[in-house]
Amino acid sequence: MTGGLLLGGDLHSAVSRGIIELVQLAATLVLAVPVALLGLQFLTRGEVLAGGVFLAIAAGMVLVEKYVVTPGDVPALLVERVVGRVAKEPDSDSEPDGEN
Repeated sequence: MTGGLLLGGDLHSAVSRGIIELVQLAATLVLAVPVALLGLQFLTRGEVLAGGVFLAIAAGMVLVEKYVVTPGDVPALLVERVVGRVAKEPDSDSEPDGEN
């Protein structure tokens, strides 16, 4: 199945990529949520500067995980590109080999 799904990717690739990204996001949130809660606790006590700093740190953790490519991500990105080029499904418009 090729086509418009996620800019031309197939369903299996999209699902596996989505699951991996979901696990990475969950791991990041496990670390970022306590920092954000600490920031909220400081804000409720009236310490605006400390609370804002901790909230900014928590937001930065999530944003860095989402948008920054680390050296550990490079092999996975290369594999996705190679597999995407090698394992393309045949066009549905083409005729099977046995029919003319």
